[in-house]
Amino acid sequence: MTARRSEALTEFFNEYEDRRDIHPLTEHWRHIEAEPTNRKPDKPLLEIYHQAASFLEDEIQRAGYRDDLLERHRQLFIEMESHIPCDERDSRFKFIIVIPVADRPQHLENCLSSLLELCRRFGYGGISKQKYHKITVLVADDSKDSANRARNREILRRFEQQGVRTDYFGQPEQIRQLERLNQAERSALKPVIGDNSPNAFHHKGASITRNISYLRLNRLAGDDDRTLIWFMDSDQAFQVNPESRPEGVYAINYFHRLNRLFSTTDTLVMTGKVVGDPPVSPAVMAGNFLEDLIGFLTDLAKLDRRQGCLFHSRETAQTDDASYHDMADLFGFRPKAEAFHYHCTLQGDHDHVRCFTDFSAKLNRFFDGEHPTRQTYYTHQAFASSIKPARTVYTGNYVLRGEALEYFIPFATLKLRMAGPVLGRILKSELGHRFVSANLPMLHRRTLAETGQSEFRPGIDRDSERIDMSGEFERQFFGDVMLFTVEALTGLGYPQQPLSEKRVRQTLRRVESSMLQKYDDKHLQIVAKLVRLKRLIDDQRNWWRQSPDCQHALSNVQRFIRNMDYNFGEASPGYRMIDSAQHREKRRREILEALLALSQTRTDWVETLTKMKHIK
Repeated sequence: MTARRSEALTEFFNEYEDRRDIHPLTEHWRHIEAEPTNRKPDKPLLEIYHQAASFLEDEIQRAGYRDDLLERHRQLFIEMESHIPCDERDSRFKFIIVIPVADRPQHLENCLSSLLELCRRFGYGGISKQKYHKITVLVADDSKDSANRARNREILRRFEQQGVRTDYFGQPEQIRQLERLNQAERSALKPVIGDNSPNAFHHKGASITRNISYLRLNRLAGDDDRTLIWFMDSDQAFQVNPESRPEGVYAINYFHRLNRLFSTTDTLVMTGKVVGDPPVSPAVMAGNFLEDLIGFLTDLAKLDRRQGCLFHSRETAQTDDASYHDMADLFGFRPKAEAFHYHCTLQGDHDHVRCFTDFSAKLNRFFDGEHPTRQTYYTHQAFASSIKPARTVYTGNYVLRGEALEYFIPFATLKLRMAGPVLGRILKSELGHRFVSANLPMLHRRTLAETGQSEFRPGIDRDSERIDMSGEFERQFFGDVMLFTVEALTGLGYPQQPLSEKRVRQTLRRVESSMLQKYDDKHLQIVAKLVRLKRLIDDQRNWWRQSPDCQHALSNVQRFIRNMDYNFGEASPGYRMIDSAQHREKRRREILEALLALSQTRTDWVETLTKMKHIK
C-alpha cells in the first residue's frame, strides 16, 4: 500500500484525529499504515474504509449535506475500490437492476442517468472492458406505442456506450421466453404470467411484466449465489432528499450497503422505501390533501396580497408515518388530526400573489400522485440499526437473491393495486427474519419537470380538462380488500396451511364489508370538504376574487375542484363502482378463485423454475 493510494483515508484521519468517538479506528489505521507498503490489502483495511465512510455519513447529516463533505465521502469509496482487484478475485455481489416500463421513456432515461451518476461517483466493482462490470440493467418493456419501444431501445444503446451493461427485454423477447413453456405449463401459470395475445402483448400490467421477467432472471442468475436482483420503478432516482437539500443528493453508496447486508446476513429479500412523492394512489390521499388546501387558503386569505411571502418560515412536517394516507390507521399509524402547512418553494423576493399562483400550478399534479404538502424527506440513520423485519414489499425498491424468485407477484392478472404489500404479508409469514426492510430509500418523482405530468399511468384517462381516475380508484379499493384478506388469512397459516373455501369466503366478505364502510365514511368527509373548499375559493371577500392578476391561479384551482368533484364528489364513478353490489360480486368471485388457487400455482411455478433454469 502506498501513500498515493491512501490519500483520501489519510486526509480523513487528519481531519478527525481529535474526535474521541473514532479513536480506536484511528489507532487501527495507524497500525496498518506502519506496515510494509508492499503488503497486500486485506479485509481489515476495507473495513476501515467502510467505518470511515459510515462516520462521515453522520457528519454529512449534521452539517446539512454540504458539497465538500459529500465529495470527501465519494473519494473514500473511489479510493477503497482501488484496493480491490477488478477481476474474479472480487467476490462482492453483482447486481441485475430490473426496470419495468410502459410508455415512459423520459422517466426511464432520467432513472438511468441517475444510475450512471451513481456508478461514476462511487465506482462499485470498478470498470472492466469499459463497463461497470458488476452492474447490469434489464429493462422489461410493456409499452404500447411502438415509438416509445424504439426510444427505449435507443436509450439503452446510449447508456451501454457510456459503460452501463444493458439487456432489453422487449415484447418479442418476452414472448420467446414464454414459448419455452409447454401448453400445460402456460395454462397452469396463467395467474402469474397472464394470457395475453402476441398481437396485443402490451400494458399487461407491472405485476405480470415483473413475473415474466422472473423467468428470464431465473436463467440469468442460475445457480450463481453472488448475484442480487434489484427491482425498481422508472420514476425513481438513486438519490435522497434531506430537508436541507430537497432537490436530491447522492449521499448513499447503495451497492456497497446492499453488498454488506447480503454478505453478512442470511437475508433473502430486502425492501427499501421511497422518499419524495408518496408511493400511494391519489385515491387514498384526497381527504388529507383537501384539508391541507383549505388550511392554506384560509391562512392566505388573512394576509396582505402584496406582503412578502410568509410561507417559508414554517416547519416542514415529516411524513415517515404514512401521514399522506387518508386511512393510515389501517396500517397501524396514528392519523394526524391537523392540516399540514404548505412550504413555498419559490426562491427570491415574492409576494402572496406569486405564492398562490405557483401553488395553484401544482394542484392538478395531485392526480398523478404528487402531494404538495406531504412529501417525505430523507432522515439519515445508521444503516445497521435500520435493518428490521418487514411486512411490505415496495415493488419500486426491493432486492432478492436468485432463490427468492419462487416468490412471484401474486394475483397479477387481477391488476389490483397493493400487490407489494400483499406479497409482503406472504413473505413475512414464510421467511420471518430473512425478509427485512432497511433505510435505503430512492427518490420518487411522479411527474416530469418539463410537463408537470407523468408520461403514462394505468387507470387514468385524461383530456385537456377532465381527469378520470375511476379505474385506478376501483383497483385501489379491491387491492385493499385483497391485502387485508391475505393479512387475515396468513394469521391462520395461509398459504402453506390449506384453508376451507368457506373460511376464505367468510374472511373475504368480512374484510370487504369493513373496507366498504371505511371508504363510504371517507367519501362523506371528502364531499363535505369539497363544499368547504368551493365556498372558500368563491367567497367574494377574499382578495383573489378581486385581483385581475389572480385569474390564472383561480382557473387552476377551479379546474382542480372540477376534477376532484368528478372523481370524489357525490356522483363519483369510482364510488359508484365499489357501491355496486353486482360489481363487487364479480370482483369477489375473482378474488376468491385467486386466493384458493395460489397454493397450487406456487407449486407449479417452482417446478417450472427448476426445470427451466438451465434450458438454453
